[in-house]
Amino acid sequence: MPASDRAIELLTAAAEAAHDKKAENVLAFDVSEQLAITDAFLVASASNDRQVRAIVDAVEEKLRIDFDAKPVRREGAREGRWVLLDYLEIVIHVQHDEERSFYSLERLWRDCPAIPLPSPIPSAE
Repeated sequence: MPASDRAIELLTAAAEAAHDKKAENVLAFDVSEQLAITDAFLVASASNDRQVRAIVDAVEEKLRIDFDAKPVRREGAREGRWVLLDYLEIVIHVQHDEERSFYSLERLWRDCPAIPLPSPIPSAE
């Protein structure tokens, strides 16, 4: 069974929040056929620890305000290198570029269908 409509809504909102904080290479995967514990993964990266934390904060705020959703688990926030937010329906991974390159989650989950996400809106800088 593919990712639920709610999972897609949460992913889309999280991706928008991540893009607002200049997240790079934001991808989503439907892992519902491979994992029983969640429907989808969102993966995003940033070039420094501070930006990783800013992305995580923006995603949490967006999902809390728009969907009354709070993560049931939050790991790695102190270090700011790889933060995992578990919302049950979705799991969000925000990684420092170095961790993203080393662990290559998109390679690990390449057999899972990609979920289309909205493109980032260019800023007027």
